[in-house]
Amino acid sequence: MEQRINAFEKGQNAMKAMYGIGAYLSKSSIEQELLHLIYFRVSQVNGCAYCLDMHSKDLLAIGETAQRLFLLDAWREAPFFTERERAAIAWAEAVTEIRDGNVADGVYENARAQFSEEELIDLTLAITTINSYNRINIAFRTKAGSYTVGQHKVQVK
Repeated sequence: MEQRINAFEKGQNAMKAMYGIGAYLSKSSIEQELLHLIYFRVSQVNGCAYCLDMHSKDLLAIGETAQRLFLLDAWREAPFFTERERAAIAWAEAVTEIRDGNVADGVYENARAQFSEEELIDLTLAITTINSYNRINIAFRTKAGSYTVGQHKVQVK
């Protein structure tokens, strides 16, 4: 597949708005490693090759294990994830794949047991943001494979 548009070059003004959300989330009380794990899982759900390439490289660079990445798609059966991570992953999947017009109460209750209200809002913002990036990259066929660690690092002011 040939890339349709390079949104990072041609849509710099639009991307600046998205980067602002990233800058906010980089200051969130949610662990950055967990946010990256969520970005990777949502990108798996959506099938975004560019984001999977990027977030796998970023995760490995910050010390994530290959084993956890390989088994993230089967996180319910894998013993490698904490209760907080499990709640965040379930929340991410539910928000990404909203069914019947809502997120199930049980998923919310599990997430709420692990996250403060502010953290849950931040987590939801992170999920909706990676969903947006996934859709931009899928729509414009952003090529995977060329990302280098830190290439899209958010500049915090």
